[in-house]
Amino acid sequence: MKKEDLIAMGLSEEQADAVVSKYGTMIPKERFDEVNKAKKTLEDQVKNHETQLKDLQDKAKGNEELQKTITDLQQANETAKTEYEQQLKDERMSAALKLSLHSKVHDVDLVAGLINKTTIELSEDGKVKKGLDEQLKSLQESKSFLFVPEKQQPTFRGWVPAGGLGEGEGTSDMGSNFAKMANEKGTSDTNNNPWD
Repeated sequence: MKKEDLIAMGLSEEQADAVVSKYGTMIPKERFDEVNKAKKTLEDQVKNHETQLKDLQDKAKGNEELQKTITDLQQANETAKTEYEQQLKDERMSAALKLSLHSKVHDVDLVAGLINKTTIELSEDGKVKKGLDEQLKSLQESKSFLFVPEKQQPTFRGWVPAGGLGEGEGTSDMGSNFAKMANEKGTSDTNNNPWD
């Protein structure tokens, strides 16, 4: 998390500077969870595969059928590794998309499902580098209801009371209205009550 992100969340510039100076830039929780999950899955697979291969090699001494089984398992391990790498790539893409879409859309999962992930490139730090903005622009034109409206400065409009001024007629206040009524009356009574 960067200083700009902290300021956007409502912290003052001094508070954001204090947080960044004490903790440095922070890794988003989604990215941290993604890496931990991938590491644990990979470690479990490696242990399982090493145990299987060791058992088979011990049993395979002098046995051609077991040697073939070992070869088959090695090929299966390569296939599992390829699938794992693809799964990891998909999870990185999903996490990067969700982070990029977080404050822009109403339903992140729905919009992420509408995005063509094959045209999106990720940077080394796991953020979307290119390919997303064009698709979001196209989606916003065709399905604008999915997107959070941009904040606009509020415009205040009032109403004109009966007998009030219309547009472009100048300004008026209560005192000048009383004076106008007294002038129209044409007399200078000692009674200064304008409601008579």
